[in-house]
Amino acid sequence: MSSASDRPVVASFDSEHLTIGAGAAIFHVASSRVVVCYHPVHEYWFLPKGRRDANEETGFAAEREGFEESGYRNRLLPTFQRHRQPRPHNPSSPVPAVFSIEPVWMQLVPVSHTAQYVLFWYIAETLAPDIETSVNSEAEAQGMTYQIPPRFPAELTLAERVKQDGNGYEPVRHENTGVDAEEAQYASYLLSIPDAMEKLKGTVMTDVVRKGWKGIQLRWEMEGKAARNAKAQNSQ
Repeated sequence: MSSASDRPVVASFDSEHLTIGAGAAIFHVASSRVVVCYHPVHEYWFLPKGRRDANEETGFAAEREGFEESGYRNRLLPTFQRHRQPRPHNPSSPVPAVFSIEPVWMQLVPVSHTAQYVLFWYIAETLAPDIETSVNSEAEAQGMTYQIPPRFPAELTLAERVKQDGNGYEPVRHENTGVDAEEAQYASYLLSIPDAMEKLKGTVMTDVVRKGWKGIQLRWEMEGKAARNAKAQNSQ
């Protein structure tokens, strides 16, 4: 059930009783839509998610699972969000300190009476047309379906990113990206934020979409204000 954060807990699990997973709310910022999946047999809506592969970074797992379950290539999108992680000491970090690709939500889900599932939710975006083409070519050349996309450039603003899509661009949905018979049944759709919230109503995934979209809007406003201030200073 969707709610505010729960109270902190104290618990410990060894590797034999712990599963780490990741999921993503994948936004097409230009059209104010988000990817939502549907299970036609059990008739429920959900955001793409799944278990992290061994030795895989959790953020990369969110991108990969997003692609496998929804068919949309995607990459983590730095947004403005409040979190408790320290700022990077490395000045060459690819993400500006004011924006973050940290998970926006975390769930603790019991798998059994002895096993724990820890699920991290991230914010991602669909790829620009040229990047989609490039990643498709790389994947084809390597004989693979999935290919890790390039990171969101630190110097790129959201306004500049939206222009890359051009007028009326529709993100590509790839077919047959599921890795098993269960995932092969999934359907996915790009829905408006209100429609997605209604489909996901009663789950923590509404919080993920809400927080993700708010972080995107705040980044847009901050970058817009910075651009207006810079223009005003240059005109003096």
